[in-house]
Amino acid sequence: MIKSTTKIKTDLRDRRRAAIRKHLSGSAERPRLVVFRSLKNIYAQIIDDVKGVTLVSMSTKAKDMSKTDGMKKTAASFEVGVKLGEKALAVGITKIAFDRAGYKYHGRVKALADGARKAGLDF
Repeated sequence: MIKSTTKIKTDLRDRRRAAIRKHLSGSAERPRLVVFRSLKNIYAQIIDDVKGVTLVSMSTKAKDMSKTDGMKKTAASFEVGVKLGEKALAVGITKIAFDRAGYKYHGRVKALADGARKAGLDF
């Protein structure tokens, strides 16, 4: 039986994601910043894995991100990173562990990370 290429790609990404999560975990001192990327939007959360709690989250669909309508997806991802970094600093988070969730560190994922760094997060 022939598998579709989409199924193969998602299986490989799930494998990479599991390999990354085996070694990467968020704590109270250094929570984990995880990224999810869909075709139209990007979502980011800062998670404390010890407590199992999401501390801060941001996405292109958030209410305070309504100005991303005419933007390119990479520019919108950068803005999400900046807003997420500002929210995290307001809560008192300065150091994080970056979890790319099996995606390449390229394009929208890299733009989000650069935005978070510009806002003042250290990783």
